Amino acid sequence: MPVPVRSGGRVSGMDAGDVVRSAKWMASLRAVGSAQGLRTVRSAWRRHRVDAVGLPRQGTERARVPGPAEGAEPGPGGGVVRFARSSLRVRVTVGGAVFLGWDGAGPEPSYALAGAAPEADERAVLEPDTDGGWRVVAERALVVVSRHGMVEVRTPGGALLRRDLPPRWWEPAARSGGRGGRWVQRSQVPADARFFGLGGRSAGPRLRDGWYRLWNTDPGGAFEPGDDPLYITMPVLLTVADAGTHLVFHDTTWDGRVALWEGEEGAGSGHDRPGRCEVRMDGGPLRSWVLVGSPARVLHGWAGLTGGAAVPPAWALGYQHARWGFGSEREVRRVVAGYRERGLPLSAVHLDIDHFRGHRSFTVDRRRFPDLPGLAADLRGQGVRLVSIVDPAVKEEPGMAVYDGGVEADAFVRDVRGRVVRGEVWPGPCVFPDFTDPEVRRWWGGLYAERLVQGFSGVWHDMNEPVSFAAFGDPTLPRSARHSLEGRGGDHREAHNVYGLTMARAGYEGLRELRPDERPFLFSRSGWAGMQRYGGTWSGDVATGWPGLRASLALVLGLGLCGVPYSGPDVGGFTGFPSPELFLRWFQLGAYLPLFRTHAAITAGRREPWEFGPEVLEHAGAALRERTRLLPYFVTLAHLAQRTGAPYVRPVWWRSPEDRALRDCEDAFLLGDALLVAPVLEAGADRRAVRLPRGLWYDTATGRAHEGPGQVLLDAPLSRVPVLARAGAVVPVAGADGAVELEVWPPAPGRTGGGVLVPDAGDGWKRPDAVRFVTRWRDGVVAVEREGAAEVGFRVRLRG
Repeated sequence: MPVPVRSGGRVSGMDAGDVVRSAKWMASLRAVGSAQGLRTVRSAWRRHRVDAVGLPRQGTERARVPGPAEGAEPGPGGGVVRFARSSLRVRVTVGGAVFLGWDGAGPEPSYALAGAAPEADERAVLEPDTDGGWRVVAERALVVVSRHGMVEVRTPGGALLRRDLPPRWWEPAARSGGRGGRWVQRSQVPADARFFGLGGRSAGPRLRDGWYRLWNTDPGGAFEPGDDPLYITMPVLLTVADAGTHLVFHDTTWDGRVALWEGEEGAGSGHDRPGRCEVRMDGGPLRSWVLVGSPARVLHGWAGLTGGAAVPPAWALGYQHARWGFGSEREVRRVVAGYRERGLPLSAVHLDIDHFRGHRSFTVDRRRFPDLPGLAADLRGQGVRLVSIVDPAVKEEPGMAVYDGGVEADAFVRDVRGRVVRGEVWPGPCVFPDFTDPEVRRWWGGLYAERLVQGFSGVWHDMNEPVSFAAFGDPTLPRSARHSLEGRGGDHREAHNVYGLTMARAGYEGLRELRPDERPFLFSRSGWAGMQRYGGTWSGDVATGWPGLRASLALVLGLGLCGVPYSGPDVGGFTGFPSPELFLRWFQLGAYLPLFRTHAAITAGRREPWEFGPEVLEHAGAALRERTRLLPYFVTLAHLAQRTGAPYVRPVWWRSPEDRALRDCEDAFLLGDALLVAPVLEAGADRRAVRLPRGLWYDTATGRAHEGPGQVLLDAPLSRVPVLARAGAVVPVAGADGAVELEVWPPAPGRTGGGVLVPDAGDGWKRPDAVRFVTRWRDGVVAVEREGAAEVGFRVRLRG
């Protein structure tokens, strides 16, 4: 069978990544059967034919650059600089964010923004610069526009953070469909800068030199470090340098690629070679946001733009167990009883597609689960919630309620000829709701009533890149497929990356309307900038192995720096059979991540801790109990993430970005401000080096103090991983009776410390007040004070 190939630098059929993914898909589909495998071939050719008709032809393209400046018009927060062949809008908002929009692009409409664009800072004024250009001076940033279209973002003191060279556009001479032509933006950053972000990446969190694609993709099978792209890609890049930290967000949803090259100090006759970034997009507006400041300030500003993170209910911060292949109600009860009999805390059980009737979402296999509401009620009485998977693809089956309802609502994506687009997913031939249509979102959100009736307390969205199985090419919908895009109209090239985001919005808003007194619990495999408004995510199908364990941490850290604080991996890996040591080390890592969940494929080994022997059971039990003890701290971090944008899990350079050694540290992380966790990420290790930020740190196992910055060698026996507490920290924990108490670590001599507690206010919408504490030495004794109150009000346990 002939295979379409890459031509002219543009993908017309399969590229190298498609070949690899197709091989993985075919391998994974062998277990499904030859009939479905044959349908994936037909589906791939059908998609190819639809795009051959529906996509505009390449045609001749003209290159364009802004040209020389011709004048400027002041406006709120900045103004518009006009060039011979383009224009640039500069606007600084009251929060300090800088908006840059070429060719008349404004900040709206945008899927990333939480609402209307923030108001302009009236104090920021566009004024002439010395070289014939213009500049905007603001409280947190200085923006300089040259007469040829180069844009520099500097600190208020003048230190260069980012230099955008004049952009370039390629516009078809005769274009039909789409919005704008391709464009490229090249930028320079300081030579010492390090790059982070771009969504969920399997290597990192520091992004090395190379190309990164911006196209949400199911890699097929399972992924390891180096596989790219994955399920969540975002044009969000965080850059850390001596001069300062900044975040840039290119607000376009189209397919694109980002190339990064780190700089080199003293390169070439003693001159620095700057770091470089190149963003190439297939379409969409050339507009961006830049935020400047400390990491905490930058993420706070990013949350202000894109919305605070949804706070999960407290039970969703506990340990959760999932498996593709529970098979029956009896098996679920057996597994839950296993946790209870061994005294292991368990908050939730997740049911995968095998509990559906023929893999159809919003159905139940009554033979295997004859009384799902009864099962949910029984488990809830034991403190265990049920969580349901939901896939977006709807089986094309007249007579099935969801399909018939979608047909009546005209909810499904169509091609350029008006025919409903069909694909191949787990149930067989499927159609796909258009979640970029507000009416379709309302229809879909109402379907979650069935899940609530069945007793489920939360949902996880899967296969929503979206996926349509394909024997070759990209496993998704035709790029020419038509979407509403909030009534503006467009095709899948523009809608693909926000499909998961808009599905999450539909589910979240539906659950909120159906059960208004409870915060929804929802996490999604795919998404885009702003997805934190509706919930979190997880690693997807990470491969079982030590590289997969390392990738798990990279994903959580990278997503947190893109504004998605609630995430976690499939503990033990999605595929394969982890060794007892690997499973235990993965479990210990998971105990300190926001989403703590075991999960595995139907063909993989089991993930119950007792399946790995008595030693693993003992040590996994200790990790579970520690997670339960830290739940008040996790609840606090969840509320702080919503209010400040700070992720639960932070890179070790979070408070010391000027420490270059910390920027390169990828095997440890901060849990909030108080704890530093150093997981074991390689086989056979019983000691490991830990790089400390500045200040005094206590080994929580031995109480020994270590002074940072610097590196220490700590014991890491199978029973635990190294965890250190910042001197002066106040950590809210659960006492033996379940009541919240304060674990206090002495501040360094002559210094003060402190901490925050946000009490658990239940699963509703009440916004609890933050309680702040200060620690200090007084007459040779550590004293704890509660701000604004004469009494602390909680039991205090002094450590160290």
